[in-house]
Amino acid sequence: MALKMILDCDTGVDDTLAILYAALHPDIDLIGLGSVWGNVDVATATRNCLHTVHMAGRPDVPVAAGAAGPIAGGEAVFAYHVHGDDGQGNAGSGRQVGAVVPGSAAEQIIRLVTAHPGEVEIVAVGPLTNLALALGLCPELPSLVRGVTIMGGAADAPGNVTEVAEANIWCDPEAAAAVFAAEWPLTMVGLDVTMRTTLDDSHRARLDAGGSIGQYVSRILDFYFDFFAAAAFGERRSCMHDALAVAVAAGTLVPDLAPTVNAYVVTGDGPTRGQTVCDTRGKYMGFPAQEGAHCRVVLQTDPRFGDQVVDLIASAGDSAIPLDKETSQ
Repeated sequence: MALKMILDCDTGVDDTLAILYAALHPDIDLIGLGSVWGNVDVATATRNCLHTVHMAGRPDVPVAAGAAGPIAGGEAVFAYHVHGDDGQGNAGSGRQVGAVVPGSAAEQIIRLVTAHPGEVEIVAVGPLTNLALALGLCPELPSLVRGVTIMGGAADAPGNVTEVAEANIWCDPEAAAAVFAAEWPLTMVGLDVTMRTTLDDSHRARLDAGGSIGQYVSRILDFYFDFFAAAAFGERRSCMHDALAVAVAAGTLVPDLAPTVNAYVVTGDGPTRGQTVCDTRGKYMGFPAQEGAHCRVVLQTDPRFGDQVVDLIASAGDSAIPLDKETSQ
């Protein structure tokens, strides 16, 4: 039976791949999609969420608009330099498609999980603001979910915003701290594996050989590749961060190493703000059980997983909506 999933996205380029993977994969029942600030402002993220599910022929997936900034207030910092001004590598269609459902993304999480107690995996691949808000509105939420999987954090890998902090956690450490502290099964898919799973121009060529969905994904990856070439790899390839979290949650990607450890998020204003501190000291003994631990930290996965995502998207055929740029854009 397909896994019921709610996906929470700050929809930039890699989020688009993650949504498509969840919407198209037969082992995933995508029952809800929420937008959140992060890669781009929440209005742009919301537009991109709606655009992606409609492109995939899944207008049945309800999309709810979420938080516009950190849970404790303060400045919202975006990553347009990574994802383009439109969150689609400056190559999106710019089309407004469909409409959001009533209520916030946090309220949608509560509504859907309550309707399917014990069956729903929440997958959050942006700042964890919506999830923390849902916890505040519904303290019993941890007892109602199957589990929570996040794309975020770094256990033994360096950060990508500061020396120790990964972007999704650093954007809203207070929200992340609440999510890590909650008593639910938590899986952290962080930079330890996402930086090692990449796409390159050979993948773009395979996408270009598919239908218009694949061709759209290829064109939005171009800008993204340029960023990673300059900032991370010295060559044209990119991480595929968010789709890994979706696949690990669904069991379509089984980690090679994922111990359950104690973990927490550093808040405050010091140089370690936003760090995910994961107790991996047991690595030399095969990771013996830790009392009270409920965070599964993914440390190793198959780095060739990108091939599966590309194959699924390339074989999806043509978009259900026009993908040429709006002339008014």
